[in-house]
Amino acid sequence: MALQTRSRFRSSLPVPGPSGRSRPWAITALALAAAQAALAAEPNTAEPDTAEPAASATERITVTGRAEPAAAGVTGFGDLPLSRSPFQVAGIGNGAIADRGLTGLSGLTRVDASVADAYNAPGYWSNLTVRGFVLNSAYNYRRDGLPISAQTVIALENKDRIEVLKGTSGAQAGTSAPGGLANLVVKRPRGIDRSTVFLGWTEQASWKIAADVERRVGDSDALAWRLNAAYESLDPLLENAEGERHLVALAGQARLAAGRLLEAEVELSHQSQRSMAGFSLLGERLPSAGSVSPRLNLNNQPWAQPVVNDGTTASLRWTEPLDADWQLVAQALGQRLDMDDRMAFPYGCSAEERWDRYCSDGTVDYYDYRSDGERRDTLAGSVALEGRMRWAGMTHTLSLGALHSDFHQHDNTQIYQWAGVGTVDGRTVIEAPEPEPYLNAGRRERSTELHLRDHVALSADTGLWLGLRHTRLDRGYDQSFTTPFVALSHQWHPALMVYGSWGQGVESEVVPDLAAKYTNHGEVLPALRSRQAELGLKWRERDGALGLTAFDIRRPATEDVGCDADGANCTRRTDGDWRHRGVEADGEWRLGAFGVQGSVMWLRARREGASDGGANGLQPTNVPSRSARLLATWQVAALPGLQAQAGVSHESEREVLPDNSITLPAWTRLDASLRYTQRLGGREAIWRAGVDNLTDRRAWRESPYQFGHAYLYPLEPRTFRISLQVGL
Repeated sequence: MALQTRSRFRSSLPVPGPSGRSRPWAITALALAAAQAALAAEPNTAEPDTAEPAASATERITVTGRAEPAAAGVTGFGDLPLSRSPFQVAGIGNGAIADRGLTGLSGLTRVDASVADAYNAPGYWSNLTVRGFVLNSAYNYRRDGLPISAQTVIALENKDRIEVLKGTSGAQAGTSAPGGLANLVVKRPRGIDRSTVFLGWTEQASWKIAADVERRVGDSDALAWRLNAAYESLDPLLENAEGERHLVALAGQARLAAGRLLEAEVELSHQSQRSMAGFSLLGERLPSAGSVSPRLNLNNQPWAQPVVNDGTTASLRWTEPLDADWQLVAQALGQRLDMDDRMAFPYGCSAEERWDRYCSDGTVDYYDYRSDGERRDTLAGSVALEGRMRWAGMTHTLSLGALHSDFHQHDNTQIYQWAGVGTVDGRTVIEAPEPEPYLNAGRRERSTELHLRDHVALSADTGLWLGLRHTRLDRGYDQSFTTPFVALSHQWHPALMVYGSWGQGVESEVVPDLAAKYTNHGEVLPALRSRQAELGLKWRERDGALGLTAFDIRRPATEDVGCDADGANCTRRTDGDWRHRGVEADGEWRLGAFGVQGSVMWLRARREGASDGGANGLQPTNVPSRSARLLATWQVAALPGLQAQAGVSHESEREVLPDNSITLPAWTRLDASLRYTQRLGGREAIWRAGVDNLTDRRAWRESPYQFGHAYLYPLEPRTFRISLQVGL
């Protein structure tokens, strides 16, 4: 069984534990940063970096407080405000990240209704679903606009904000899943002298210390640098999930003559922690979430080891003004990810010969899974000419450029062996099997992309948006394709814009090279070309904003057909489509001391056009059809500086199995927090306290079905947190 199934778990396992590689440099750098901050000669009265305007606790990129980000790094269409652009972008800034106690990319699921979980195991890297499609960790993530691998635990301390473009992204990315595109915006120097120190505690005994130090070199802002450092001891309420992590990140910039700008940054990160093993069905039965402790971690065998993630990322950006209207921007990025992926892995039921769930009597097969020495290298470089010109009586805002990326996953050693039979109460101890390692082959992928984007001002109120991207892939096979985008927007009056858009995206797939299973093993399938149509309106005034969007996405479905009773002699091919149609609404409103912001999504995701008529009309697994997010804030007049916040997250039912025979119930979660800003000896301090899952709601949060197995992950138990941030 191991030889037949081990490849299934290659990218799906979560893993836990203590550190396998500790880096004392991180703690040393953190101590130096804190010391530098403490030795600041004069208290800085400026607002700490993570403090947000009192009116905003969660920053939606599409709804602004005082100044609206343009999200150019994820849309690719320059610095026009999103309220006047035909794109839907969700996001969160670093102040809101701190207010809501978010620790990873999975925190976006609490911010926007269109973003949901997609196998978010504590202790493992984050996976997101947007508009019902899972973002691909290798192709759907960017860092300041350049492609990166998200197959690692991403630290947030040095991120200014996170943006998610919702929908197909063929004009922005060469290959990507059609749900959207996530972009990490790195904190950069701002030409000021400022320091902040952060101390935090989270139940049960996790604690964190972090520092953010900005300095100018000399009296001007021509040269400046910014250092972020953090150390965290991890001891959450989840059992058997202790660990630690640290981060050091340095960014610098030089403003040179004639408006030239040189920017550089480097980030070193480490995390070692056991991850959570997912629960599963018990035979034909969906276990009640109330009967399974959300603290239970089945990855608790004595021989279980942690997942260890080490990352090094560096980038360089040069901006060269050519004249008043044009500039040349060149960027380069290198990323190296090292990972030891391990787990005492509960999977399947050999006694009942069912591999997609646990046994009906509560027993489960355990496997020793180890993938040590994983290494992923990404190199990317781009050059773009950006500017404005008048042609045919109209103003054109243009971007013409090229991007080349090289991804290399190196060979490494793996172990996947049956260890014994355990029980779902987590009390059965299994003896570790004798390891039998095997070689996991790596892969190399290269991509060259050319793009042309043009925003044409047809009139003062009407804009035409055109995008074209040509991509050439070298992934052991060659494939080329072109993806277009077109949109028309009209400013109905100063507060209201309406738009319509249409675009394509592409994915590339090869049939697994398993001769025993596939008749067409190793065959390159035709490019999977997704298509999206979108209609929307955006209304925005001083005290509020509203948005309404309708979308229709079609993505080709791939299916194994013609399989015999043993699951062999299958043919993998495209077979019909997944069609996701939905409506999104979002808004923000402030009335005096009270504010509210939120979003809702209604989604109808179905299979269409399959050769097996019984598959048509089925919903994809782990995708809610209705979801809502709401955040209410109150500025307490009796105590100036105090803000109370209450958050609500709701998701409807999810399908557990591809045949839609078992469904997860809907759930609603409540969060509450306080933020108090005060002056301490001439310095600004921000106290934060919060309770996540205030009512200790018991429910299955998500049900990812991956690599032939149904997983169940619970809502995290009620958790208390407190922190202090001081500007020095």
